[in-house]
Amino acid sequence: MTQATQRPNARTSKPGGSDRASQMRLINGAKPPNPVVRGLKGVILLIACAMVVVPFWSVIATSLADPAQVLAEGGYVMWPKEPTLAAYEAIFRGGVVTRATLVSIFVTLVGSGLSVTVVALLAYSLSRPGSFGSSKILLLVLFTMLFNAGMIPNYLLIKELGLIDSYWALILPTLTNAFQIILMRGFFLEVPGEIIDAARIDGAGELRILTTIMVPLSKAVIAVIALFNAVTYWNAFFNAVLYINSTEKWPLQLVLRTYVVDGTAVQADVSGEMVPPQLSLQMAILVVSLVPICLVYPFLQKHFAQGVVIGAVKG
Repeated sequence: MTQATQRPNARTSKPGGSDRASQMRLINGAKPPNPVVRGLKGVILLIACAMVVVPFWSVIATSLADPAQVLAEGGYVMWPKEPTLAAYEAIFRGGVVTRATLVSIFVTLVGSGLSVTVVALLAYSLSRPGSFGSSKILLLVLFTMLFNAGMIPNYLLIKELGLIDSYWALILPTLTNAFQIILMRGFFLEVPGEIIDAARIDGAGELRILTTIMVPLSKAVIAVIALFNAVTYWNAFFNAVLYINSTEKWPLQLVLRTYVVDGTAVQADVSGEMVPPQLSLQMAILVVSLVPICLVYPFLQKHFAQGVVIGAVKG
């Protein structure tokens, strides 16, 4: 009788959150964290965050600072007293940055879309057992991860194809990536074969299976690959140095390298107004080159979670 009366009391008693956490630590054999260690970790994290945030904020503040303040402080500004968009108006009014931004947007969108399409088609064909020459093609893909043709053979190939001073010279050389093909192939291999067999029984072809089954179940890996390609195309400038001769076809990163790294004066039409300092113009170009990726990433991060939930199919 005593035991029977004690069990309901044990079930109805609900310890507090701290007691429950302490009980779990005792069960797992873990010791409670030391306040000194936790404080030290917090200080280290704050220092690491400051090392990232402070330079970024300094770039933004300098681009927004009043020209008189930039000249008075003789360099980077940490807090603009009278924020102004004069530097941004100057670089966009000149036309060089506007045209370069449009070129980069075009190359990024077209290149990322074509790259994801080509990678998905090749990865799907390599993931299907019995595909013609799949093992040999897979060996060739793996071979490209170890050996590269080099800069001169690539330049000669682009020249023979007639792509010099063409936008396609900024897209085609980095259209496919062996690592992305292997990654997507592995993701396709994890899709249960029963789903594909059921689709074939219903009369679906390979292309329909890829577009209606494999792609919706692989949104996570597709979002990751799309983000990798978008960042690669947006930040690429070396291909433009090699293959682009006309300055009006320069992407934004090449303009950024020319004006910021090389120290070339920014050509800005201010229509008789006070010319912003070169440092403000350079920081404004730098901010313009960073903003698109920072704006796109949160939306792709949402698709990461959705793709993982949709792709969680069990056989």
